[in-house]
Amino acid sequence: MLGQWKLNQSSRDVSAIEPSSVFVFKSLYSPVVCVASLVFLVDFWGEPFGGPYVLLAVLAFFGAADFLEIAQVPGDRVRLSAIRSLIEIALRWSMVVGFILALLYLSKLSELLDKDVLASWTFTTPFTLWIGEIILMRLGLRRIRPRRAVIVGMTELGIRLNGKLREDPLLRTEVVGFFEDRDPSRLPNVSEEQILGKSADLSKFIHSHAIQVVYITLPMNRDSRILAMLDSLLDSTVSVYFVPDVFAFNLIQPRFEVVRGIPVVAVRESPFYGMNGAAKRLLDVFLASSTLIALAPVWLIVAFGVRASSPGPIIFKQRRYGLDGKEIVVYKFRSMSVVEDGDKAYTQVSRNDNRVTRFGSLIRKTSLDELPQLLNVLEGTMSIVGPRPHAVAVNEQYRRLIPSYMIRHKVKPGITGWAQVNGFRGGDDLESMTKRISCDLDYLNNWSLRLDILIMIKTAALVWGDKQAY
Repeated sequence: MLGQWKLNQSSRDVSAIEPSSVFVFKSLYSPVVCVASLVFLVDFWGEPFGGPYVLLAVLAFFGAADFLEIAQVPGDRVRLSAIRSLIEIALRWSMVVGFILALLYLSKLSELLDKDVLASWTFTTPFTLWIGEIILMRLGLRRIRPRRAVIVGMTELGIRLNGKLREDPLLRTEVVGFFEDRDPSRLPNVSEEQILGKSADLSKFIHSHAIQVVYITLPMNRDSRILAMLDSLLDSTVSVYFVPDVFAFNLIQPRFEVVRGIPVVAVRESPFYGMNGAAKRLLDVFLASSTLIALAPVWLIVAFGVRASSPGPIIFKQRRYGLDGKEIVVYKFRSMSVVEDGDKAYTQVSRNDNRVTRFGSLIRKTSLDELPQLLNVLEGTMSIVGPRPHAVAVNEQYRRLIPSYMIRHKVKPGITGWAQVNGFRGGDDLESMTKRISCDLDYLNNWSLRLDILIMIKTAALVWGDKQAY
């Protein structure tokens, strides 16, 4: 589902596997540039660099180090990749500087800072980061001699690893070929030129071809063949990595952690950890509060229309599943003559449904009935973008029919989502629900602030022309 907008998240991570020069650059580039830009602008505007500016620099350094990552090197589609890179940098920088300025404002230190310095620093830093990345990556990092590597095991995982190493120039790794003990006839879509030999030949090949890295994509066990191969590498300085095959699982935001020296692998986790969660929450609060203020007159008109259209409450409340599958109360403008909580049973609204009032049909088609969910966003039970919450009865029905159904509750439900902008808004049947869940899981796996912005833009374009809204 996310093919046209799939993000290569791994290319943005800082990894110790990379050459030291690349590792240092990716770790320090953003924080150093942000601080250097501040120092330059403070001097440019004739301000003394001390006191609150030192605190601002420290906050900028740590904020940028944690939240601003190096962008993907533009590939063949240079112009489009560069524009996307700038948008991503600007979005992430806005989160960092917004948090810092809010902190300074609450502590009343912002009064000691020059407004010209703050304004120029806020707006020029993303462009400085962007231009610097392009220049350094194209003229500097790409000239670093790549490390020579081999992969032991021409498995699906090994072939996938080979592709990832080749497509990311920042990794500076040249895969020379594979070592495989099986007969080539047993390997799918493989040319014999890619196979350098059997595992027993590995040690000799490494010494004669200046190999620096060995990736092992075989099962990680005490098999005699693997032990013999590792023993043969003791008389070399080659770096050896086991690559665990976690792709056999239904992966949601996989990542590696270390718990007191013990490596653990996350195979199913929320994307909103660390600064990602703080950034999304900050964006939600800002958009929800500003939209509530801007649309206050619309709220009054819709509330009056609901009250005048039929007897009953203006705000309709329904229990649904939220984060971690816990029940929440979702608010909507009432659009029907009946009020169903959806706890034991729920009937999906259909076209020409006689339960929908005439005014209710209007606000449903324009999605104005969803406006009260901005209150859910402010109270923290929902997000602007995320999987749409379903009634409790719907959840209980489909969690038994779709194995991965409940995974969508690893994040807060949203007012709009990736499924909705791809045409899967309605439909109370297994096929439609399966497609909707597939979109939700795609969203969890590929989340970024850029993707959230894209979904908001597509939602705005759909509001007035969604034929599935009734």
